[in-house]
Amino acid sequence: MIKKTLSNGLRIVAEPIPTYRSVSFGIWIKTGSRHETAANSGISHFIEHMLFKGTDRYSAKDIAEIFDGIGGNVNAFTAKEYTCYYAKVLDTHLPLAVDVLSDMFFNSKFDQAELDKERNVILEEISMYDDTPDDLVHDLIARASYQDHALAYSILGTEQNLRAMQPDTLRQYMNDHYSIPNTVISLAGNIDESVIDLMERHFGAFRNKGTASSLIAPEFTGESLFHAKKTEQNHICLSLPGCSMQDPMLYPMILLNNLIGGGMSSYLFQEIREKRGLAYSVYSYHTAHIDSGAFTIYMGTAPKQTDEVLKVTMDVLQGVAQNGLSEEELRKGKEQLKGSFILSLESTSSRMNRLGKNELMLGRHHTLDEILNMIDSVSREEIRQLVDRLFAKPFALAMVGKSDKAIQSFRRDSLVI
Repeated sequence: MIKKTLSNGLRIVAEPIPTYRSVSFGIWIKTGSRHETAANSGISHFIEHMLFKGTDRYSAKDIAEIFDGIGGNVNAFTAKEYTCYYAKVLDTHLPLAVDVLSDMFFNSKFDQAELDKERNVILEEISMYDDTPDDLVHDLIARASYQDHALAYSILGTEQNLRAMQPDTLRQYMNDHYSIPNTVISLAGNIDESVIDLMERHFGAFRNKGTASSLIAPEFTGESLFHAKKTEQNHICLSLPGCSMQDPMLYPMILLNNLIGGGMSSYLFQEIREKRGLAYSVYSYHTAHIDSGAFTIYMGTAPKQTDEVLKVTMDVLQGVAQNGLSEEELRKGKEQLKGSFILSLESTSSRMNRLGKNELMLGRHHTLDEILNMIDSVSREEIRQLVDRLFAKPFALAMVGKSDKAIQSFRRDSLVI
């Protein structure tokens, strides 16, 4: 791995893979919906969209045609704690990709007419999201978990906020948050040390130090929320506080999640879908933030089956709480986790993402052997300790459906140890 700091202090992390012919390149900024306020919620995502709407050198159409013309991909995403602009191209086209993305990063025009059009695009995106109950319920569970904390804000923002945003609003937010301390460049693929000179040419003039900001750790409130909507299914999420990115119990948490609902062989999938046919989609996932985390279960089922699905779910979790993992389950879980991690390294995009996120959020990187050793070192006792910690609070509960009758009597504290 190459880790360098440019003359202006900007961090560059790169992983040369000489056997590949592609390169993935990303610009990571430590700002997302969590860094916003109730008044400007959605601004990070709006900026992400606007950076593709043209500079003095490249119009929005130019940007699209350039990457289509070289068979490459260019895109971006906004998350709770960061934003990323990225491209994947052949190694010979990396200089062009860096030229275009850096111009977007520094010189986007925020033209009023383009902003008004893109505002409408995002409003349509919000409407599409609201029409998708199995997506909507995940925003609802964030509010049930964190109430008014910024981690509960929707990444898309609100219609009221979006209508109030103007070019100067977005420029000021960028000036505050798109700073050298908040930015990391990551690359993976067929590159060498000369890539640092390329980065210096395009990013060396970056001078913005931004405004220092601090985050307030969330308090898990564990409330129950219902959103009435005409749907054929009830869409339900249950959530408990999980592990942060820096928590020593993070790998036990990942293993436990995989066992409970992380795949087709998991308890929930087997008990609810395979054995009983009560749901098409049922799964669990763990989200790690810099100072907190959340373990969440999702299920979508017919209203008449909701009581049974909830009962089976709680039976599964009760079994985990009482019995933990067997040695065989732990062994299989470790092999599954190691396999999925190693297979992900076959993609330059995954490697670039891992480098950028680790540098931006943690400032450190583990080798492959270190990660495999951390997975192998997870013990049954650690899983037991984690289970006791996990079920020490009542669930947060969210449901989207026609009626909340199925959850009115649900005991969110039934597993509290």
